[in-house]
Amino acid sequence: MKKVLSLLLAVLMILSLAACGGSTEKSKTVADEPKTDVSKGQEDTKETLAEKSGKITIWAWDPNFNIAIMNYAKELYTKDNPNVEIEVVDIAKGDLEQKLHTNLASGVIDGLPEITLIEDYNAQKYLQSYPGSFTDLTGKINHNDFAEYKVSLMTLDGKVYGVPFDSGVAGFFYRSDYLEQAGYKHEDLVNITWDDFIEIGKNVKQKTGKAMLAFDLNDGGLMRIMMQSAGKWYFDDNGNINIANNDVIKEAVKTYKAIADSGIIKQTSGWDEWVAAFNAGDSASVITGVWIIGSIKAEESQSGKWKVAPIPRLNISGSVNASNLGGSSWYVIEKTKGKDLAIDFLNTIYGGNNEFYQKILVDQGAVGTYKPAQSGASYASEDAFFGGQKVYTDFSEWMKSIPAINYGLYTYEADSAIFTVMPEVYSGSISIDEALKKAEEQLKNQIN
Repeated sequence: MKKVLSLLLAVLMILSLAACGGSTEKSKTVADEPKTDVSKGQEDTKETLAEKSGKITIWAWDPNFNIAIMNYAKELYTKDNPNVEIEVVDIAKGDLEQKLHTNLASGVIDGLPEITLIEDYNAQKYLQSYPGSFTDLTGKINHNDFAEYKVSLMTLDGKVYGVPFDSGVAGFFYRSDYLEQAGYKHEDLVNITWDDFIEIGKNVKQKTGKAMLAFDLNDGGLMRIMMQSAGKWYFDDNGNINIANNDVIKEAVKTYKAIADSGIIKQTSGWDEWVAAFNAGDSASVITGVWIIGSIKAEESQSGKWKVAPIPRLNISGSVNASNLGGSSWYVIEKTKGKDLAIDFLNTIYGGNNEFYQKILVDQGAVGTYKPAQSGASYASEDAFFGGQKVYTDFSEWMKSIPAINYGLYTYEADSAIFTVMPEVYSGSISIDEALKKAEEQLKNQIN
């Protein structure tokens, strides 16, 4: 009987081989293939990838930036993995955050995506408020390939929970025609302090009639740029409130008041007025994150009239001419059905595809924090709008000098507390020391 069964099995194997064209090559994996046969290894790699199947749901906001970029990542991945379905859901940032908080607080995983975008300022709030909700990616992603400051934002108790995405590396964008008219060359704008910037602005205003800066007195963006350039924040490394006795915040508030008092600004309110001011040529410079390039280039008539220099630094020990404003990263929700597939997707595209980063730089102006991509052709290209300057090469270099800090859990709450007292600082009705004490007490009452 055993002999009969053996014979039947042998016949079945022969018939199976014949039906497959007499070859078992396509059932092999890369590990099975001899290392010397490169072409055969590539063929089998594609076959193995094609066997991956499942669904990944991704939440993000901003259809022209994050959503467009993620859809391109989807296109690249599903080309090699046709059995994988990826759904990219566009949700307004506030709604996305509310949905995440609601589900994570209730412990309900159903309805949550495999991957979600989280703004860097809020990363620690999620990680610390909902332990175990996000997948530990330590060792699953090569985080050494990403900017150090970015990785630190997603690290908790020695474990890294995210995949870094775009950088908010800041720059001092300026109208080269206005600055040249005032007698300044590019090298005069490099390695300067905010005190230097104010003096330059006074000369520009006097000689061109143009404001040096469009400025919303109630916006915290520039404050955050100043603080991070000196390696400090509203909170200390342990997440404790650190405002009243913080020398960096004191210098930043002092600088805000000096800018307001200098006569070099055009006061604006909100995003639209701010962008309109430099698009109309009413202000000579913009100091913010690299993501503003799209808005600057929207005024095509100004092509060739812009350049970019490193940001000014605070007049305080330890401050550098490099900082960050904004930026987000991708996180995988633990216990979701497609978690492992989601990790593979992020690792394949965001953690290993140089061409992906070249494409999103050109199409969306997205400066990734993936260091290997920064030697690509797109990063090294000259930009005619900026007078032939290799702006992305410069931003990539400045990004390496951004101080890594802990944003804590309540950045926007701290912003609100500071700018509640700023009108009194501007008017001189209270001292900066008094204002910072008042802001700290307000923040304590709000979050405790």
